[in-house]
Amino acid sequence: MKRGIYRRPEDISTEQPVVFNPLTVGIPVYSALPGLPSAGDTCLAEAALPSILPAAVQLGDRTRHHIALRLLPFLFVLYITNYVDRTNVAYAAIGMSRDLGFSDRVFGMGAGIFFISYVALQMPGALLVERWSARRMISATMIAWGSLTALTALVHTPAQLYLARFVLGAAEAGFFPGVIVYLSHWFIREDRAKATSNFMAAIPMSFVIGSPLAGWILGHNWFAVAGWRWLFVLEGMPAIVLGVVAFFYLTDWPGQATWLASERLQWIEQKLRQEKAAGTEAITLRQTLSSRTILLLAAVTFLNYLAVYTFVFWFPTMLKRQSGFSDVNVGLIGAVPYLVLFIAMQVNGWHSDQSRERYWHSAIPLFIAAAGFLGLVSQPRSIPFSLVLFTMVALGSAYLPAFWAIPTEILSQTAAAAAVGMINAVGSVAGFAGPFLFGYLNTRTGSFSYGLAVMAVSAVTGGTLMLCSRKSARALAG
Repeated sequence: MKRGIYRRPEDISTEQPVVFNPLTVGIPVYSALPGLPSAGDTCLAEAALPSILPAAVQLGDRTRHHIALRLLPFLFVLYITNYVDRTNVAYAAIGMSRDLGFSDRVFGMGAGIFFISYVALQMPGALLVERWSARRMISATMIAWGSLTALTALVHTPAQLYLARFVLGAAEAGFFPGVIVYLSHWFIREDRAKATSNFMAAIPMSFVIGSPLAGWILGHNWFAVAGWRWLFVLEGMPAIVLGVVAFFYLTDWPGQATWLASERLQWIEQKLRQEKAAGTEAITLRQTLSSRTILLLAAVTFLNYLAVYTFVFWFPTMLKRQSGFSDVNVGLIGAVPYLVLFIAMQVNGWHSDQSRERYWHSAIPLFIAAAGFLGLVSQPRSIPFSLVLFTMVALGSAYLPAFWAIPTEILSQTAAAAAVGMINAVGSVAGFAGPFLFGYLNTRTGSFSYGLAVMAVSAVTGGTLMLCSRKSARALAG
């Protein structure tokens, strides 16, 4: 069919067929009207195309920018709050060990037991976001986990710590996989890793902000209440407030966005429909969860989380014992590796989108982390050198933006929701195993070296498996 004159919809009969040019997504080019010379139509269409193309590009760019500016800063703040509440026990442990006499083994169990309930509710949480409502799910989880974080301040015994962490894991379970799926509702494929990196940059930023703050709070007692108890209370309250705000601020789907102009709304909906039709294969949930690709990605996540969460929960304790610094200085210096990680995560996500490559961008940070773990095995006496090695270990988390863009690119939306939930659930088992195993080995051997060696092996194996998953992922995507 030949292209005709571009005219406004109100100037043309509704019976006239519409042809969408893929180069001008969102701008309809109507077929020739009866009675007009076809050669003239062709010439007029060709003359109009150069003026149409810049308008289409501008519309797409403005729409993408508007969506990113509306959603990403807010989700970034939510994830900072989430990660601060999940990991503040790493700094609270310094005070808890002094006041309550908790051993490394007790602390390792307390840090890790969070992930038992967290794992159990990963897939249901992700599917609820897809089939029910993202804003309702995110809002409910935030209010619940903020309240439970504050209540952790009442802990006096190991059993109470285990219970508090267990219920906190249940409360947080749906948040992360839910947001990953939610991003796929709004961001086209070429923006997805960048959007994920902007969101997940909250992980290092939560430590850049939270580490000095936690160190300062630990050094103060108010109203005869220990600083570590105040740490839980003060860091739990923002989640409650932001949970209420999220209910009114977030929008589940582009079609519900009153804040998006109609032409921009049509552009993003059509673009997402085109990508869904062209880039994913309709497979069942059962096929998804038994897929070799998904199982490989789940195994990679397990190995990576084993190293990542061990570092997250034990870094402050290792730094404190090696350096002998005050709680405040441990908090300040502890922010340095995460500041470097914040920059690396942005660069890695941006470059992954630019090159359209996910697997090497996921694997290389893990190899860097493995080298850092190996360097720490010798327990170097130099604090600056140790800080460099700690920073190398922290850089392992820079794999996250490229990695989490993969499931939503190779699977349909419902299958992606289940896959993200399953991958994160399997990986999160390591959130229990890693900190507990590290604490157990330290208690038995009196040295961090054995645990650090295990984490080095875990990181290098995860990076290797990441590269092995490329071929099966391409086959699954069709």
